[in-house]
Amino acid sequence: MSSLVTTSAVILRAYRYSETSKIVRLATRDLGVQSAIAKGALRPKSRFGAGLELLSEGVAQLYYRESRDLQTLAAFDVEHLRRGLTTDVARFAGGAALAEIMLRMAPPAPLPAAYDVFTRYLDSLATAPESDVDATAVRGLWVLMGVLGFEPSLGTCVRDDTPITVTGSEPVIFSSAEGGVICPACVHAQPPETSSRLPPQAYHDLTALVSPVAALPLFDHLHAAAHRRLVSRYAHYHLDASASADGKGSLPALEFWERRAWLPGAAS
Repeated sequence: MSSLVTTSAVILRAYRYSETSKIVRLATRDLGVQSAIAKGALRPKSRFGAGLELLSEGVAQLYYRESRDLQTLAAFDVEHLRRGLTTDVARFAGGAALAEIMLRMAPPAPLPAAYDVFTRYLDSLATAPESDVDATAVRGLWVLMGVLGFEPSLGTCVRDDTPITVTGSEPVIFSSAEGGVICPACVHAQPPETSSRLPPQAYHDLTALVSPVAALPLFDHLHAAAHRRLVSRYAHYHLDASASADGKGSLPALEFWERRAWLPGAAS
């Protein structure tokens, strides 16, 4: 038997299923990420109206059965459209990247902490000053991956827990594959196959970005691009296996945001 469940939800994806219906992927606070069919959503007088748009947030009513992969969406009452995300492409691209991480990694089970982080940073992106949009999106991705179980180790070596100290101008070695920073002794004993060499300031900025309560670093375009690449590389390594397993390919929204592909020459 299906039960009618009412929960807060955000539209992560929506696409045509038939002449009259849509399939939606929802991030829900009480059921995790769910797929649902919205019957009649494409009819002119649909009860869903224009509410089933990417990143729309509202209250969803689902006829839910735990053993079923595709639920039935009975209603979706929009409460928050976040018009600020549509004021420029950078904000929307950052929000779409957050939605993609949520879609690929959040389980179909209650995970309210991830939902709260996801919606908090959608709000932050919609209202951030223009100079903080990049840093806000980068922080949102790091914090969301952290609450999903992929927080990088930054204070201690990911191999042997040696505390990391920054001396002079020596770079800190960060390995996306190993999940964090590597101390000089471990690097000397066995250099990582691939790594990023973070100058001291970049390392300090990264530790601030991973913390949701630290002051947000101020970036110029060059450093913003470097931090977008770093979080994108980390996400690809840890999330691509999941993306490949469900047959959905890689992470196009994240790649678009990371490369700022809407700017001339940015994708080259």
